[in-house]
Amino acid sequence: MTISYNWLLDYLPVQPDPERLSRILTSIGLEVESMELFETVPGSLAGLVIGEVLTCEQHPNADKLRITTVNTGQGEPLKIVCGAPNVAVGQKVVVAPVGATIHPVNGSPVTMKTAKIRGEESQGMICAEDEIGLGSSHDGIVVLPADLKPGTPAAQHFKPYRDHVYEIGLTPNRMDAMSHLGVARDVCAYLTHHDKKEVKVKQPSVNGFKVHDQSLPISIKIENPAACRRFSGVTINNIRVAPSPQWLKDRLLSIGVRPISNIVDITNFVLHETGQPLHAYDYDAVKGQEAIARNLPADTKFTTLDGKERSLAADDLMICNAEEGMCIAGVFGGARSGVTETTTRIFLESAWFQPTAIRRTSFRHGLRTDAASRFEKGTDISQTVQVLKRAALLMAELGGGTISSDIVDVYPGAENKKEVALKYHYLKKLSGKNYHPDTVKKILESLGFEVIKDGIDELRVAVPFSKPDISLPADVVEEILRIDGLDNVDIPTNINISPAVEKDTDGRLRDKFAGLLAGSGFREILTNSISNSAWYTGEQLSTAVHMLNNLSAELNVLRPAMLETGLAVIAHNLNRRNNDLLFFEWGKTYHSKAAGKYDEAPRFCLYLTGDYRSGDWRSKAVPADFFVLKGVLEKLAAAAGLGTLGFVPGEAPGLTQSLHIQAGKQTIGFAGPVAALRASTFDIRQPVWYAELDWSAVLALAEKNHISFRELPRQQPVQRDLALLVGKDLPYGSIETTVKKLSIPRLKKLSLFDLFESDKLGAGKKSVAVSFTFLDEEKTMTDKDIDGMMQKIMRSLENELGAEIRK
Repeated sequence: MTISYNWLLDYLPVQPDPERLSRILTSIGLEVESMELFETVPGSLAGLVIGEVLTCEQHPNADKLRITTVNTGQGEPLKIVCGAPNVAVGQKVVVAPVGATIHPVNGSPVTMKTAKIRGEESQGMICAEDEIGLGSSHDGIVVLPADLKPGTPAAQHFKPYRDHVYEIGLTPNRMDAMSHLGVARDVCAYLTHHDKKEVKVKQPSVNGFKVHDQSLPISIKIENPAACRRFSGVTINNIRVAPSPQWLKDRLLSIGVRPISNIVDITNFVLHETGQPLHAYDYDAVKGQEAIARNLPADTKFTTLDGKERSLAADDLMICNAEEGMCIAGVFGGARSGVTETTTRIFLESAWFQPTAIRRTSFRHGLRTDAASRFEKGTDISQTVQVLKRAALLMAELGGGTISSDIVDVYPGAENKKEVALKYHYLKKLSGKNYHPDTVKKILESLGFEVIKDGIDELRVAVPFSKPDISLPADVVEEILRIDGLDNVDIPTNINISPAVEKDTDGRLRDKFAGLLAGSGFREILTNSISNSAWYTGEQLSTAVHMLNNLSAELNVLRPAMLETGLAVIAHNLNRRNNDLLFFEWGKTYHSKAAGKYDEAPRFCLYLTGDYRSGDWRSKAVPADFFVLKGVLEKLAAAAGLGTLGFVPGEAPGLTQSLHIQAGKQTIGFAGPVAALRASTFDIRQPVWYAELDWSAVLALAEKNHISFRELPRQQPVQRDLALLVGKDLPYGSIETTVKKLSIPRLKKLSLFDLFESDKLGAGKKSVAVSFTFLDEEKTMTDKDIDGMMQKIMRSLENELGAEIRK
């Protein structure tokens, strides 16, 4: 939400400086995320003055340059070299003296210095309009009225607009602060409470509203009162559509709204002033002089202001005339009923629409307008007529029109204000502070609440329509705390707690994994669980959960797999030349099991691409590959107490040569290289290695892990190496499995330490070197003991795998 400081001051009887106002806004829950200076002319012409050209002579060394002397009202005239063809004696001009900074329309700021131009000294610059941000013309210097006095600041003559603009981070429930008047109400409540004097909002006056004639009758009907609870309107004749006055343009430009015409700008101005959206129709398009809030049949075609034909849903509320739809209610206008340059008669609408209906329609058609964003959060149903009068008066003033009908206000089933009872002991319990009843009443009344009953221990208030989110006593407590200031809540000297001891395996294991991975150079990512269906295969989409009201055309399913959203992050980084990536992520995948039944599966993922370790002058870079990925997984498994992992061939979506990861006899995930076809979907051309674990299975196994302690062995381990000649296609895992099946108690560890391939070994052969570690914790082993175990291992490898022992 963008708020203009100057605009806000129009409604405040006092004028706090921009910095104090920023602190006040943050204190009352309207957190100021940024405060920036806004200028219609960059630099606001600071340092520039009005000068008078006293002399103008030809430059001796340049045909297109002139040497001038200029009176700037400050001491001796300045000697300035000028290249403008229209410079002449007697002119009043804009001068940038030495030390002044100009801000060209196309270029960076330039600070004036004394310079020599073709051998002649120049003490400043006579400016064209594009050189100082006043326009785009560079045909010549700006020539000003002759009655201006030399030395007058240029800003005093041109009066460039300056403002401070606040970007406020609003929570979704604060629709009451989505306008300048709403923010002003909160500021006045704060000042009333803290400055100990009553400060009231300066409301725009509508006392001048009067109907001039009845030449443009209008009838309003509501056929769907659930979606449109109030519909007000008025007509204006003899309107002249023209550019808005400068003050109105400045107000809109300061908050980032582009001025269009006086009529459109007035509706935008009133929207940001009051928070109430309006819509102006060309009265000649209102056939039958009827405006009807109704739903049209499903699949009815309707062309909106942007020229697109849209197919309506049955629950899309429309504003129609006697024959056809004119506007998607509360969302977007129609192409045939909008105000154009030739419009002279207007029907102006102010209404209240049901928030969820507007939000559903807005997302369905991809139309996220300012009006829809207000209506979907709830608007003040009590102010439709007041706002209508405000806009009609502005249109009559700025467009020369006459109000040509009574205000028609259709409000079936008018509701009373909600009532909330607040007990003072409950206020103390939630706020931690004792408030005097008078203080509570003053704060609430300054916010628009009406005190209905003032009891000894209870206060009953009527909630203003501008605060539809307030329905509970806790909501009222929040309002009091906001205005009093959260910083003013007393901090107790003692805090009493009852600690709860819970077994949090999930949180503990996540912290352990994250610490290990961060220490190894990995970075955690968090990807959106709402994904693009184009990324997935038909088989994956067959059980995918499709969005009914998707945020965009691309984000239309809950992800059925984790791989693709991580690849999107990798692609984003690769496109920015960040080629060495190590990522980990926890997330969920989603699947549809049956009608209305869904499954959420927690997952843990690893992504590796590029170099695992960078090279330097002492060592070469280590590229990411399967063995790096396997090593990381084994470290994590050890940390979780899963034991030794097994890797067996198996299918996995999106991977080639994938392996299933096993802990004991249970499969807990899969790993492997990402298929080139899947990577090409994201324009990734370098290898990516991926592993995914079923987090529920990991947690279940980790909870079964029991930590035990034993005395360190007194004996020393013995290591023996063995070189084997095996088939080239034999995986090392087969060697490991064969040895482990022997169940040799004193064999504590075996590991691959060398791999050699050469034609000299024979066709289809490779040499594998394995290290074996033996330990007897009771006694020192003899060579005979060790040789016996090694002979058993060699015989098994020869018989089961056909290995040859290399001497």
